[in-house]
Amino acid sequence: MLPQKQGEETIMSNLNETTIERGEEREEENVGGGGGGSHSSLKSILWHGGSAYDAWFSCASNQLGMLSGIIFQIFYGIMGSWTAYLISILYIEYRTRKEKESVSFKNHVIQWFEVLEGLLGPYWKAIGLAFNCTFLLFGSVIQLIACASNIYLINDHLDKRTWTYIFGACCATTVFVPSFHNYRIWSFLGLGMTTYTAWYMTIAAIAHGQVENVIHTGPKKLVLYFTGATNILYTFGGHAVTVEIMHAMWKPQKFKYIYLYATLYVFTLTIPSSVAVYWAFGDELLDHSNAFSILPRSGWRDTAVILMLIHQFITFGFACTPLYFVWEKVIKMHDTKSLCLRALARLPVVIPIWFFAIIFPFFGPINSAVGALLVTFTVYVIPASAHMLTYKSASARQNAVEKLPFFIPNWTTMYLVNAFVVVWVLVVGFGFGGWASMTNFVKQVDTFGLFAKCYQCPPKLPASNNTKLHH
Repeated sequence: MLPQKQGEETIMSNLNETTIERGEEREEENVGGGGGGSHSSLKSILWHGGSAYDAWFSCASNQLGMLSGIIFQIFYGIMGSWTAYLISILYIEYRTRKEKESVSFKNHVIQWFEVLEGLLGPYWKAIGLAFNCTFLLFGSVIQLIACASNIYLINDHLDKRTWTYIFGACCATTVFVPSFHNYRIWSFLGLGMTTYTAWYMTIAAIAHGQVENVIHTGPKKLVLYFTGATNILYTFGGHAVTVEIMHAMWKPQKFKYIYLYATLYVFTLTIPSSVAVYWAFGDELLDHSNAFSILPRSGWRDTAVILMLIHQFITFGFACTPLYFVWEKVIKMHDTKSLCLRALARLPVVIPIWFFAIIFPFFGPINSAVGALLVTFTVYVIPASAHMLTYKSASARQNAVEKLPFFIPNWTTMYLVNAFVVVWVLVVGFGFGGWASMTNFVKQVDTFGLFAKCYQCPPKLPASNNTKLHH
């Protein structure tokens, strides 16, 4: 199996909330969604998005970057698409039931824990809220760590911890983005950035050729094997904000297969790059948590690094915005129309993210730990279990808003597929993956300590040696 690599992604998130639908009736469910005319048309192109295409771009632009085993990529890609489909079905079921009760969602963004509460009760709300918020918090932490890890490859005059301070301040500016529909232009840019990066890695590795005496044995220890597998589980489990994506769409029913389409596009980027880089460098990759660090320095590589920095900044916003919404609802600020007041109210959310990124700067190991302990439940076990419980009665199945997909012949098959997802993820993802990830994580803590100043930084040459090299 090919080892884990880039891991900067995860959170396939970004959403576009509704305001303008060309040729169709406008849906008034967004905060501050007014205005019209030619100015509004230009604004809608760059700022307001809510179509099925925007959601596809959002998904694809956030899911890229890890170099891992092809088989696990395909397997977890399909499994991730399946649970994203389940979440979309539950959202449609919840919203339809509430709208029949004349509940209005104007100026209110529906979130996953509210869907669970509406369909299964307060205990499921608590479980969903705990796992979802913790996952998104550490997903944001990972993006911040990735920013420091990548920028260090271009400028090593500052250590990674200092870069974390700097990018933490930069990422805090996402509090000024009011809602997910305001990320439309960033979705397009993010997709372009990750596409460039993936193909740069592919071409750069082929052009470099194989290193001398290259070895392709892969991980020799189970710890490394399951750590890599869990990193892939994490990468294709970035749909913790599927509900927010759907709520941002004009026609949320169209989302059902969007994650699958996004995943298929992602395969065209991750599989060629993973094969090419592993072919060129082999087992050397096992000692590098960031694939950029093994590729030779060039203008092309620096461009890829800069683009990924921007992409990680965007992804930080995608992961953090649901947390902003939760916090606004807790302090009763979610309906506030003042952008400045909302931004000020959101700032406390960024502080713990900043803090954890400084404590645990272990880019790579923290990805797999989050994947094993949080992603497994948040986007695999909970959605599959919730779907089975929501439709456990014959009347619920008969009156389901969305019928079974064409490739599922009956409800028995549906339950068998969901049960397989739950058992597999609990045993392989949470069980073996959790053991491997935490073993590796503890090893990093023992080796580098908490608050590591410059995690995995190569030793710098003494100043005298640098002087000699210039003469």
